[in-house]
Amino acid sequence: MTTLLVANDGGHIMQLHTLRPRLGVGGDVVWVTPRTPQTESLLAGETVHWTEPCPPRDSRAILRNARDCRRLFREHRVTLAVSTGAALALAVLPQARARGIETVYIESATRLDAPSLSGRVLSAMPGVRTFSQSTGLTKGSWEYLASPWDLYESANAVPHAIRSAVVSLGTQEGYGFRRLLERLVPIMPADAEVMWQTGSTDVSGLCIEGRERVPSREMAEAIREADVVVAHAGTGIALMALENGKLPVLVPRRGLHGEHVDDHQLTIALELSLRDLAVSRDADSLKLRDLELAASRSVTKVVDPPQLTITAPVIPRPRVGS
Repeated sequence: MTTLLVANDGGHIMQLHTLRPRLGVGGDVVWVTPRTPQTESLLAGETVHWTEPCPPRDSRAILRNARDCRRLFREHRVTLAVSTGAALALAVLPQARARGIETVYIESATRLDAPSLSGRVLSAMPGVRTFSQSTGLTKGSWEYLASPWDLYESANAVPHAIRSAVVSLGTQEGYGFRRLLERLVPIMPADAEVMWQTGSTDVSGLCIEGRERVPSREMAEAIREADVVVAHAGTGIALMALENGKLPVLVPRRGLHGEHVDDHQLTIALELSLRDLAVSRDADSLKLRDLELAASRSVTKVVDPPQLTITAPVIPRPRVGS
């Protein structure tokens, strides 16, 4: 009996990977995700079905991946399909449900009070259980599952100079975030050792060595060793920073500047700032003292968090003649 764990790369796969120990899905698991340095590193040693890239709102990519993923249902005895989004969920979950397989969609933690497009489509499908990671999204078929941020607490640490940093802009193709780099490069201490993970952002003329993608294990190790993490307000990098003891500086991408499809990163930056789990700033107002503030904090994780129930309870059939 196999469980499919389906997620796009970036923050979606990071959320599902973090949730997996709490979902009680057992050991017979097949991950379904695009092949990237992040996912190859994060899922090393796991059984993985590598898909084609599945960008948001790309119907052709959804159809291509739906055709490719049909064989999963021939090759495995699938009894449960779980996804944290985004578009890849639309390629796999509908055909799982059409086969009578228990199907679960967990909305991204970035969606505080309204579902994503994928979430809206799947919540309208009979038999698909839909969960949120925000108490503000419990309308209709949506049930609150848990917030990933409940697992972390911050505290004061010993203040020190910033000698090393990790800067991460994510890996979403087609959306640069040069506005952050143009503000950050001049204020970063000149002698600081910096890993610049810049995705598709144009770094010409900035005198930095940008890397489009960084393997998950390398990124986690760099974060552990760094004095500060500065990142776009994506759930993946936020979770990775917190998992590795760092309170990040989160700078939300803005839809009005063409940095993302909408302004959902504002909500995640605000949420973590209110929980004292991030320093949140707009790119245009970022200052060195914001980096120093984040570097003066540390983060710990709750030990042995409670298990979560995502499957429907099994109701035993009455015995004949009873």
